[in-house]
Amino acid sequence: MVWHYGMAIMTHRTTFALDETTAHRLKRLAALWKVSQAEVVRRSVERAEQSAEAVKPDPIAMLRKLHEKGGGIAKERADRWVAEIYKNRKRWRVSS
Repeated sequence: MVWHYGMAIMTHRTTFALDETTAHRLKRLAALWKVSQAEVVRRSVERAEQSAEAVKPDPIAMLRKLHEKGGGIAKERADRWVAEIYKNRKRWRVSS
């Protein structure tokens, strides 16, 4: 987008198809906000981007939450899995 004397000059044209409900909502918002449908799309995309950036998952917090809920696998099953991996790695090293 290029700015010229305080007004934006649009440099990209885009065509896309909308379902009936979304098209109606877009027109209703444009009328409500008293702006063009393109402006509704621009504002909506900007807001969606801000929301997406604000909700960045924290992997450590997610892992803690999983452990608090008792998620994951039982210790015995995890121990068997680790032992199996260890045995397989040992065998792969020998056969290489």
